[in-house]
Amino acid sequence: MTERPATLRDVATAAGVHPATASRALNPGTRLLVSEETAQRVLHAAARLGYRPNPVARSLRTRRSNSIGVLIPDLNNPLFPPIVRGVEDMLAGHGYVALIGNTDGDPQRERMVFDQMRARHVDGFVLATATLRNPILDEAAAADLPVVLMNRTAHGYPFSSVSVDNEQGVRAAVAHLASLGHTRIGHIAGPQEISTGIARLRGFTDGARASSLEVGQDQIVYAAAYSVEEGVRCCAELLSRGGDLTAIMAANDMLAIGCYTALEDLGLGCPEDISVMGFNDMPFIDRLRPPLSTIRFPHYQLGTEAAKLLMERIDGDAGPLKILYLAPELVARGSTAASSATGAGARRAVHVRRLA
Repeated sequence: MTERPATLRDVATAAGVHPATASRALNPGTRLLVSEETAQRVLHAAARLGYRPNPVARSLRTRRSNSIGVLIPDLNNPLFPPIVRGVEDMLAGHGYVALIGNTDGDPQRERMVFDQMRARHVDGFVLATATLRNPILDEAAAADLPVVLMNRTAHGYPFSSVSVDNEQGVRAAVAHLASLGHTRIGHIAGPQEISTGIARLRGFTDGARASSLEVGQDQIVYAAAYSVEEGVRCCAELLSRGGDLTAIMAANDMLAIGCYTALEDLGLGCPEDISVMGFNDMPFIDRLRPPLSTIRFPHYQLGTEAAKLLMERIDGDAGPLKILYLAPELVARGSTAASSATGAGARRAVHVRRLA
């Protein structure tokens, strides 16, 4: 017969204290409410009996689970693991664990994950999936749930957020391309229902204006998702419009990787025909051939700052909302080079004739 697991009452009896005292001693958050001698006696009794707290039972009593729901749009994107690690490490220091939910950018899946996490009484949410108008944000605001937005902003909601300064980063990327002599630069914009897509598009147009470059609508194409597949499609569409582009600023690294494939399919080289820039500097992006020029920001710190903001909210900080922007950094690598407009145009013309 399997021996039954030790209960809180067993620990209290062994330590000679009331079960409520044992409960306070076993909880790091309330241990200071009992004497050191009593706390040690309870902890030794728990260890001797092999006692393991039941987090589900505790959450039903206290409505607290010491767990946080973290919603991520795409765990296949190498950007997110170091960000999530930052969240987890900061939460661990406060006695919390992260429950990770991958939504694949699907609103129905996001709703399912969010609802299931609420049913498990998570104490708050870190959301990297927020769109500008999102029913989940409406619900969270109405219920006064502790929520922090990560790598996203959403104006009009009572939630703190932490992200990179997207506009500044793209302006720096455009200035870099302009310094290399590029005057016809295309932009693969991110989804416009997401704050990063809007901010990076604004950074592109502002950056072009600051470098005295004209930008026509034929130089901008809109991705439906931050994916390699959309990068392939959007790059091919940009180049099919003509206009002799010599560089492409992609709204993130996944889209930029798609550009590499599209250029190869068209018989064009990077950077000799078309320079390509990304955004995020996700892990291993420097291993591409050529290594990708991009905009870097501290991924791990993004996660730790988001978790820190959420802990402040859970601990009852009634201060004003905090909107944090991490500083971007230009990383120039082999995918960007001096403009060779004539050569690029000639190569494209030859390719078109060869297909005809």
